[in-house]
Amino acid sequence: MLGRLVHKADFERLLSTRSRVRSTHFALHHVSGAPQGRLPWVPKVSATDLSTAPAPVLPPPVDDFVSGHWIGCVVPKRHARRAVTRNLLKRQIRASFDRHAAGLPGGLWLVRLRAGFATSDFVSARSEALARAARAELDGLMQGLSARAA
Repeated sequence: MLGRLVHKADFERLLSTRSRVRSTHFALHHVSGAPQGRLPWVPKVSATDLSTAPAPVLPPPVDDFVSGHWIGCVVPKRHARRAVTRNLLKRQIRASFDRHAAGLPGGLWLVRLRAGFATSDFVSARSEALARAARAELDGLMQGLSARAA
């Protein structure tokens, strides 16, 4: 199962490590383990509530699982100026990770855009050529990492 990283502490923890693999445009970071736990939900009780009933218990969130893969994407504005381009790259990152997650060890993964794509080669912010180039580079990155992990 594939989860998403949402907490700042998880991103900071990953970015403090060296990247495992780099390509022309992307860097891949990994930390084994699980994301930082969420604080338990505690209902607010005012002084006027004098109920003797037990506090409500919420079931754990569906996306909290013990083992698996958690993915985070960092696509900074300085490398991809338009939101359309940033969204395209994030979709390509998640799709590539979905395709190759079975061959990778579990834990926290972060894919970071470290250099922008040349706007002279990809005139449109949301072009099929840009999607193909990002997909090919990410698949090569993931395959190299899968081969190294095996």
